[in-house]
Amino acid sequence: MPAPREKTAASLEILRALQAGGRRVFAGAELTRVHRDRLVRTGYLQRVIGGWLISTNPTAEPGDSTPWLTAFWEFCGAYCEKRFGAEWHLSPEQSLALHVETSVIPTQVLVFSPKGQNNRIDLLHGTSLLDLRERTPPLPEDLERREGLRLYTLDAALTRVPEAFFTGQPLEAELALNRLRDVSGVLRILLRGGHSVVAGRLAGALRRIGRAAFAEEIIVTMRAAGHQVTETDPFAETPWIGQRVVAAGEAPISGRLHGLWARTRDAILEIVPRAPGRPVDIAAYLATVDEVYATDAYHSLSIEGYQVSAELIERVRSGAWRPEQNEADRESRNAMAARGYWQAFTAVKRSVTAILEGAPAAGRVQEDHGEWYRELFQPSVAVGLLAPAALAGYRNDFVFLKTSRYVPPRWEAVRDAMPTLFELLVAEQEPAVRAVLGHWLIGYIHPYMDGNGRIARFVMNAMLAEGGYPWVVIRLEQRSRYLAALDRASLELDIRPFAELVADGVRGATR
Repeated sequence: MPAPREKTAASLEILRALQAGGRRVFAGAELTRVHRDRLVRTGYLQRVIGGWLISTNPTAEPGDSTPWLTAFWEFCGAYCEKRFGAEWHLSPEQSLALHVETSVIPTQVLVFSPKGQNNRIDLLHGTSLLDLRERTPPLPEDLERREGLRLYTLDAALTRVPEAFFTGQPLEAELALNRLRDVSGVLRILLRGGHSVVAGRLAGALRRIGRAAFAEEIIVTMRAAGHQVTETDPFAETPWIGQRVVAAGEAPISGRLHGLWARTRDAILEIVPRAPGRPVDIAAYLATVDEVYATDAYHSLSIEGYQVSAELIERVRSGAWRPEQNEADRESRNAMAARGYWQAFTAVKRSVTAILEGAPAAGRVQEDHGEWYRELFQPSVAVGLLAPAALAGYRNDFVFLKTSRYVPPRWEAVRDAMPTLFELLVAEQEPAVRAVLGHWLIGYIHPYMDGNGRIARFVMNAMLAEGGYPWVVIRLEQRSRYLAALDRASLELDIRPFAELVADGVRGATR
């Protein structure tokens, strides 16, 4: 009789064949009940609804949403295709969000189909799918298929979203309008249905974001066809929309970062105390940085899940940690993290020294942050815990956050995102804004496979130093508040909770 491990291996062989091409979602009928139950029991598959399953990792912690977020859109496409055939599509709002590469997994996906039953299907981690019956499907030319999903085209989605989309999701609306290369496709749809109100709204929106020629073309063409068009501005209550001219060919992530900055910066100025100014006594400031190191290292590493003690931190700082002589030091993941943190902290202190001596903080951080990252992980690479490729820099794969619906941008977008972030940091005059948004947006972009939180906190403190603020330690006991505040910023674009946390840190450090 085969041993249990042999049975599991046989089931895994079948799963491996199904996963060819990167598939993560499977209908139950694709596996026999025996293999299906065995793979669920051993943690290689997870049930979603009915007979539907997704790939997972046996080492995943309870509550880890990563397997589901990874498979979410693939599941929606596969499930709808199985149930509705080719007769379904996502809502215009969701279509636009995907066109502009929105990274948030929605709590509920709206699916329209003549076969819909107006029924909500509860899925994993608080998400759901609502299938709505559609009596008059859109014309085939108004839809497109992308990565297994049936969407409205960009032109069709812009003509179908209600005015509430422009007021409720103004950044997504602006990004969508900026993706238009011309308005001929939009005009065909407007003229086909005689949509004069929609035409006036789109013309006003386009004029607001600096695309007046497109606005005029819509109005003139509609009037030439006999339609009365009154131009309206759906962004009237959103003053930060349209503050900059978008460069031709600008990457979507670059436009998004500019929009996030414009939307959130004023709230930070209301919350964080005014910058005291660059310190005069540089030596005294650096002495306080040295004093805070042990506390900062303990809390920063503990937030990331490392188990470090004050004794370990002191051994690393004093040089008593010696992996070349001590087997336990060489094999300790925590020790490697502590040593890497010491090396990175030392590099950050050099950067802060240059900033206090007059170097612009943003430029210095742009120049030095790669070194900080390499110092973080060099000890783990040196002893073989990580491959040398870990030091290469920006990631070349997708990343997901364990407990958040926010999904960082695809890895290809990082190469556009990071230069844009530094462009924004250089242009910003207020140290508080640079500190708060520099931290948040490093996490938002998530440029590395690991170490993003530590790098973000280093960036924050380098920016605070230029303004004369003290070094701020995010403490382990604040972890839940800290992660919730960052999540709130990424999901709802509400920076206030995180700005308040930083402000509390500034005030607490000066008492």
